[in-house]
Amino acid sequence: MTMKKRPFLIAFLLLGGLFVFFLLLALCVASLTGKPTNFPIGEKIAVVEVLGVITDSASAIEHLHNFRDNDSIKAIVLRVDSPGGGVGPSQEIHDEVRQVATVKPIVVSMGSAAASGGYYIAAPADLIVANPGTITGSIGVIMEFTNIQDLLEKIGLRSQVVKSGKHKDIGSPVRPMSVEDREILQSMIDDVHSQFIEAVAVGREMDPEVVRQLADGRIFTGRQAKELGLVDELGGLQEALRIAAEMGGIDGEPTVVYPPKEKPRLIDFLIEESLNRLHYALQQERTAGLQYIWQE
Repeated sequence: MTMKKRPFLIAFLLLGGLFVFFLLLALCVASLTGKPTNFPIGEKIAVVEVLGVITDSASAIEHLHNFRDNDSIKAIVLRVDSPGGGVGPSQEIHDEVRQVATVKPIVVSMGSAAASGGYYIAAPADLIVANPGTITGSIGVIMEFTNIQDLLEKIGLRSQVVKSGKHKDIGSPVRPMSVEDREILQSMIDDVHSQFIEAVAVGREMDPEVVRQLADGRIFTGRQAKELGLVDELGGLQEALRIAAEMGGIDGEPTVVYPPKEKPRLIDFLIEESLNRLHYALQQERTAGLQYIWQE
């Protein structure tokens, strides 16, 4: 009887050993890459970074969504170091932060700047931590147009436009902006500005009229923002991690994980490096369309 059971025992031990081996291998890979595993082993704090001008929301939303559904992640720190960016991407990240906050704690850590759209995405978090010297606020909307009509006339060029309606080329750089054009654009700006004010008022649980008084585009230091109720605590990333661990019910030093970094292809690296150098040379970035952005 014992002999008959022995092959099953050996098979069981082999399968158990293989399971433990692959489990340890997965944990080691996750530790080296910073990618959390799906195994609910250990209690972790996840950090999602939003750095630079906000032009796309896909990456931030994906990371927030993944960490939200990972049971080993007890809280999330959203590290924001951004002057803002496009209205659409900022609103999409804002909405994801708001959804995540209903599932697990999310704390914002502001870096050197979290202004305009950078503040917009922070507003719905459970708690906001900023450095005393962080540049934040800039609650407002901007849209810029450059008119080159005089330049074209000097070099003998003339634009010919065929359009379906008189406002189809609104904001065109080759004709003056009419009074009616300006009224239409101002109406858009005012509507999006109201959306910004409402988002801050709801996220920060503030009186909309109080927010409106602060929403004239001005910037604040982190310390000023705290006095005005736009920020909760003063401190850096480590303070935000400590608070997040406490809110997540973690005792002691938490394990901190980041999303895995994708290795760029050589062509992508060269393009990105070229664009960075161009941006540095121009000293200022101009982007078309509605912007939640602080113009440095």
